[in-house]
Amino acid sequence: MILPIVAYGDPVLKKKAAEIDQDYPDLDKLIEDMFETMYNAKGVGLAAPQVGKSIRLFIVDASPFAEGEDGDPECKDFKRVFINPIIFDEEGTEWGFEEGCLSIPNIREEVRRKPSLKIEYYNENWDLYEEELDGFPARVVQHEYDHIDGILFIDRISAFKKTLLRGKLEDIRNGITDVSYRMKFPKK
Repeated sequence: MILPIVAYGDPVLKKKAAEIDQDYPDLDKLIEDMFETMYNAKGVGLAAPQVGKSIRLFIVDASPFAEGEDGDPECKDFKRVFINPIIFDEEGTEWGFEEGCLSIPNIREEVRRKPSLKIEYYNENWDLYEEELDGFPARVVQHEYDHIDGILFIDRISAFKKTLLRGKLEDIRNGITDVSYRMKFPKK
């Protein structure tokens, strides 16, 4: 089932999400619905707060970043479910890349992030993994991980740029935006 994506301005996007355990109700269905929702919106990642659930869960499928001349081969089969993840190391010289977000449609800004990380997480079968990620897979994970900590990509841009976006952000909050997928707007 395609779920509505929560738009900028909803308080759930600014909350630090709670850990879950194996008894979380209908977790398999939620994960399935999140993948369907993400693919419908043409995203590469989706965090549970973006569908109104303040839990430490996000999904990624970075395969679109593997396509084309400038594609990253590391992204080809990078499809994962992250439950209760912990990033415990980020390394390297920060690099900029223009990011967007399904909860903040039609806005893209350069965000600087470190290129490598180490993360521990449970997958959908509650198997514990520890991985080292680099490049685009690391960036996608960092972006989604921010969501479960209540951080949006626009929180990582300069105050000046954020001020310039104030009107567009208010329009999104009010549901005044052109979007091709289901959304839930806080003021509509």
